[in-house]
Amino acid sequence: MKVAEAVGRALHAAGVGQVFGVVGSGNFHLTNAMVAAGSRFVAARHEGGAATMADAYARMSGTVAALSVHQGPGLTNAMTGIAEAAKSRTPLLVLAAEVTEPRSNFYVDQDALARSVGAVTARVTSAEDAVTEALDAVWRAVCERRTVLLNLPLGVQVLDVPDDASALTVVPPERASLEPEFAAVEALARVLEKSRRPVFVAGRGARSPGARDALAALAERHGALLATSAVARGLFHGDPWSLDVSGGFASPLAAELIQEADLIVGWGCALNMWTMRHGRLIGADTTVVQVDDDASALGAHREVHLGVTGDVELTARRALETDDANRQSQQGKQARQGQQSQDAGQGFRTADTGEAIAARVRWRDVPYEDTSTRERIDPRTLSIALDDILPAERVIGVDSGNFMGYPSMYLSVPDENGLCFTQAFQSVGLGLATAIGAALARPDRLPVAALGDGGAMMGAAELDTVRRLGLPMVVVVYNDDAYGAEVHHFGPDGHPLETVEFPPTDIAAVARGYGFEAVTVHTRADLKAVEDWLAGPRSAPLLIDAKVVADRGAWWLEEAFRGH
Repeated sequence: MKVAEAVGRALHAAGVGQVFGVVGSGNFHLTNAMVAAGSRFVAARHEGGAATMADAYARMSGTVAALSVHQGPGLTNAMTGIAEAAKSRTPLLVLAAEVTEPRSNFYVDQDALARSVGAVTARVTSAEDAVTEALDAVWRAVCERRTVLLNLPLGVQVLDVPDDASALTVVPPERASLEPEFAAVEALARVLEKSRRPVFVAGRGARSPGARDALAALAERHGALLATSAVARGLFHGDPWSLDVSGGFASPLAAELIQEADLIVGWGCALNMWTMRHGRLIGADTTVVQVDDDASALGAHREVHLGVTGDVELTARRALETDDANRQSQQGKQARQGQQSQDAGQGFRTADTGEAIAARVRWRDVPYEDTSTRERIDPRTLSIALDDILPAERVIGVDSGNFMGYPSMYLSVPDENGLCFTQAFQSVGLGLATAIGAALARPDRLPVAALGDGGAMMGAAELDTVRRLGLPMVVVVYNDDAYGAEVHHFGPDGHPLETVEFPPTDIAAVARGYGFEAVTVHTRADLKAVEDWLAGPRSAPLLIDAKVVADRGAWWLEEAFRGH
């Protein structure tokens, strides 16, 4: 058995069941070996799209995914998607063929390339160690939550593997939950007990039903309001005390209440410039606590008063247990002294706050002046209408750009698996591939890709992948014929905008060329075609070319550019 086949079989046995990529001569045998072993391979039209599909699939499935690419240009084509995955700590295995001769036209320093964007590297070095080295790469991707580049030199791939080396028993790795230290939990419990206006902000590290339930119980105990970072949006969907997203996307009421907090606890959340609006959501006297199972994340973006290293769910449950023990002890002491025990305060959960959240925390409930015309639709009006029309069980992939806040915040999601937000690198052009990967991970939901016209044209090749896979996807293009972020950032100062504005493009016609059904939307009435598509067989995907009003920047744009 050749190394390529042995490694492919071992990777499948280790739990790598989904592979994306573009196959060339260097990764042909490895990819086919994985398919023969039982992994599913999805061929993208470009390695950049394949990388983002794999990233999104891993995020939404909770499993490790693989990206398979040709040596040299196959890897360089994929680097933007790999950078996004690495910055997001997505457990992703990049399988790259490699030439080791510097005189080859395919040669690049693949290790240095991967490390430059935050990925870690490994290499198959011999026939004897090939399987073990490949399994070590899977272990690191899963257990350290890292994007790992596994280089497979062409000369090693064709070697014969010794029988004993290919017959190893393979056990899929699992990431162990990190138990917090008792003293840290005690300190957290004391801080919570003193707080009168606590807010919990949950991030990527809290995206699980178990973490959600533990946080909701602890929040109820202390009267805390609940919020998430953008990547964890939907985690507290349906909870009457949820503020939805914290940060630049926050509604005016959500921002106001977070600023009033005397305690902010970040649970698996970086509390970075986006989630805390460059610190402006943190009051001068607010206590800041961060809980994360990666000690290096604590205080990485801002100073914290208390850092707890531990799994989010375990830490929240241990804090509840500590509360129970402390209360029992206090009640016993009060009983011995003839005092009446005191119940926990209501914290932030007052009747007035509850009424305000119910009425005004959603962006769609914030009054606005509809600037739609007969030719262009206000993106808020478009988004609210789509929220009403599209099924509630949806999974949304969003591209980057001026438009991105509208679908991210105006389209509701049923839970933490309803929005795939690939924005750690802020690259335009990843949205369609994001939606494809998310759709394959969640086939039970209607996939929705929300793109700007810039990102739609960048990723247009993957429209073929949507059609070829038979995905019943809705692609919404917020089309303002420009790179809107740059228009609204530089335009007010009188800078020339010819480099970021484009002639009108019939993106609906482009989509039809790929086999889509398509509709051009100028007004709310044009969305009747979307309702008709939803009521029909959905045998072909649908693209909505929405001509949106372009006279103003999105509300979050000013916040975003403050970080540049």
